[in-house]
Amino acid sequence: MSGPIGVLIPMKAFADAKGRLAGAVDADGRADLARTMASTVVAAAAPLPVTVVCDDDGVDAWARSVGAAVIRVHGPGLNRAVEAGVAALAADGVSQVVIAHADLPRATRLDHCAATQGITLVPDRNLDGTPVLSVPTDAGFRFAYGPGSYAAHVAEAERLGLPWRSLHDPDLAFDVDDPADLEGLDGLLGALGFQPAD
Repeated sequence: MSGPIGVLIPMKAFADAKGRLAGAVDADGRADLARTMASTVVAAAAPLPVTVVCDDDGVDAWARSVGAAVIRVHGPGLNRAVEAGVAALAADGVSQVVIAHADLPRATRLDHCAATQGITLVPDRNLDGTPVLSVPTDAGFRFAYGPGSYAAHVAEAERLGLPWRSLHDPDLAFDVDDPADLEGLDGLLGALGFQPAD
């Protein structure tokens, strides 16, 4: 790598996170779960520096309390937030950024995602989403988060003509979006301090 590596975690307000879990977890529980998983991802980033990009005061305060830097954006939009975060990190001299979603309860490390030159794509377990993506900050990468993002990001890597790899990591591939994703996580989430609502 030609310069520093940083980790960027885009986050929405805890109260607004994990809406698709509403049938299984109440509002306070969803906020607690989002905070617990985000804490896991921040810990997994060590020893790399972490920056959280958000538009929420509560997330801002939480991020600073766990030692992360904060980039504020105005208004929602994951792709726009990531683009703003990458641009800000580039301006600070970061040459490679690992963009990690905040809902990875099994994450234990992120540094290996930036271990090679070029672009690294970590697909989710359905080969649909991209929970972790590592890109050079000066690549002009066009982010396309949402349904089918993995295929879109592969196409973008090929458009840029940069070396890229798909890194299959079962821990980073496991994100939490739907109630079914919570099955089998009771012990892990309990160990992380999350207590589901009665």
